Amino acid sequence: MATESGSKRVSASREDYLEAIVELGGTPKQPVRPVDVASKLGVSKASVTKAVASLKEAGMLDQPYYGDITLTSDGYEYGSKVLERHTMLYEFLHDVLGVSAERADDEACLIEHDISDSTAEAWIAYMRNAKRAK
Repeated sequence: MATESGSKRVSASREDYLEAIVELGGTPKQPVRPVDVASKLGVSKASVTKAVASLKEAGMLDQPYYGDITLTSDGYEYGSKVLERHTMLYEFLHDVLGVSAERADDEACLIEHDISDSTAEAWIAYMRNAKRAK
């Protein structure tokens, strides 16, 4: 996610982990199991362990030794923004442009990591207004 506000930035891969944790219901008060993150992303538990260490260092989540993953408030906010961007991009590509569901999902994932904050916010506002106008 390209940030213009000077907030912490993590890699696209780490953004995918934060997004997945939010999708699985993870919040600062609701933990998720690492095995569920691995299953959702189609990766090994070892990959989750490595990503968790990186995200823990970045202040995005907490995990006691081999315990469940709990997002920090920063991690939840970041992951929620990535998910919101993905959802908006998917809906635009699929619902507006008629791109197949699988391709729209794949391409939304690619775009969500590179779009700037200001462009994403403008696009999200546009999509919300378009939905209200229906």
